[in-house]
Amino acid sequence: MNEYIGRVKELLEKKNLVVIATECEVWYHGKVESYLPQGDRVIVIKQDRVLLVHQPSGVNPINYMKENTEHNIVENSEGIFLKSKNTLLKDYMEIKFHRIYFVSSFLLEDSKDIIVSGSEKDMSDMIYYNPYLIEDGFKPFSREEHTRFGFIDVFGTDANGKIVVIECKRDFADFKAISQLHRYIHKLVKSKGIPESSVRGIIAAPRISDNALMMLKEYGYEFKSINPPKYLEKYDSNQKRLFEY
Repeated sequence: MNEYIGRVKELLEKKNLVVIATECEVWYHGKVESYLPQGDRVIVIKQDRVLLVHQPSGVNPINYMKENTEHNIVENSEGIFLKSKNTLLKDYMEIKFHRIYFVSSFLLEDSKDIIVSGSEKDMSDMIYYNPYLIEDGFKPFSREEHTRFGFIDVFGTDANGKIVVIECKRDFADFKAISQLHRYIHKLVKSKGIPESSVRGIIAAPRISDNALMMLKEYGYEFKSINPPKYLEKYDSNQKRLFEY
């Protein structure tokens, strides 16, 4: 293990990305206290000095330290430790190595931001430029409308001149979405001094829960089943898979 420890020391000084597969124990001291008993883990120290402790399964780290953390290898009578501290955040972590399976390191470069497709903004843009998705005669005149009480996703009028307020949800519409739409309409009616009957509320989403749909109808609002655009999708998700033929 000493060979690996020497390698880790060298890599920490270079501030490269370091990946360590190890059998270890982990202690954390900060806003809370935690102890992770001995087991196999993957330790990742990123170039911004973020530390992640991953177990063999699962998406999220079991523990972590934020950027600008200081990392040092300490050897004493109790064993060999990776001691990490973030003085500004008053966070401390100790990892005791029992066995190291491998150490790997890279100097990575990535300055790009992720491009997200299918957001609620994408939905409101799609409806604004394709008003028939709501209904014939719908005329949108703004999207992402900023008001004192929040952002209205799409604002317009229907064929009969009624005001239409549309709240977009990219996935599942629930009670929170209905309450948000109701709050927008209530504030709009009050601030403009217009009757509530002159305003239509619409939830645009792929799906809505049964209870939320019941609540929506009690308010006199409507639901339109609309999927967000997937500009980056490289295949048809409805296409048959090999085993379905």
